[in-house]
Parts: sequence; structure tokens; C-alpha cells
Amino acid sequence: MVAFLLNDTGVDVAAYETKPLLWVLREDLGVLGPKYGCGMAQCGACRVLIDGESTPSCIVPVGDVAGREVVTVEGLPAADGRLSVVQQAWLDEQVPQCGYCQPGFLIAATALLSQNPRPTDTEIDEAITNICRCGTYPRIRRAIHRAAATLAQG
Repeated sequence: MVAFLLNDTGVDVAAYETKPLLWVLREDLGVLGPKYGCGMAQCGACRVLIDGESTPSCIVPVGDVAGREVVTVEGLPAADGRLSVVQQAWLDEQVPQCGYCQPGFLIAATALLSQNPRPTDTEIDEAITNICRCGTYPRIRRAIHRAAATLAQG
């Protein structure tokens, strides 16, 4: 059994400790936000927050998250059900096209803004290394700047 906090809820999972967190989330817990993209931590589709750090879940053994906090895109909305500032900015800027990679981008952007509340385009490009096959990068940058401005207003 591996116990950890998932989106503010304690979970106990009967899985081999070496099983990738991505597959535990999707297969064992039914959390479908993190997506399989490459399996090599290159594309970002599987990103989750582990103790607040954006992490590719495809290469993290579930045993490594025992006793830790994991947040998926499903855990980003506020407790009252409203969208997070980043999610709202994503909608306002009409970022998604196909949407497959967007959960990973939302996680990466949330982590970036928690560490750097006013990133430049260069800092965004350096921090957000996810791949979007639809090419929505300009809208992603605008959404991150919009979220940063909203957060700065308090």
C-alpha cells in the first residue's frame, strides 16, 4: 500500500511501488487529467504537482510519493468550485485547441506562477517546456501573463 494526499484527499493505493504515478492515477484512481504522451518526461502531458513542484508523473514511481502531496489538474479549482486564476486565464485567452496537452500546461503554469509571479516571455519559455502539437504557445504566454496580472491585483 502506498498512501499519499491526492487533490486534498488521502488515498491508499494497492500498487507496486515501482509502478509509474501516471498509471496509478489513471488506472487505479480514475484520475484522467494527466495524460500519457511520451513516457520519457519530455512532452509534459502527464505533469502533476508533487509538493508544489511541477513533475512528469510518467517517470515517478508511486512509491516516491508516499506521504507527499500530489495535485492534478482536477485539484486546481478553488474549494468553492470556481476555476483557478490560471484556468480562468486559459479560458479567457482561448488557449486550448485539441486540449490533450492542456492539463500539463496548466500544472506547469501554476507551478511557475507560484515561484515567479511576474515572469517575462523568456522566463515562461524556459520554465514551460511542455509540447503542444497544435502550437498554442502565443496564447499560453498571454494566459500566463493574464493570470500573473490577476494574481498581482490580489
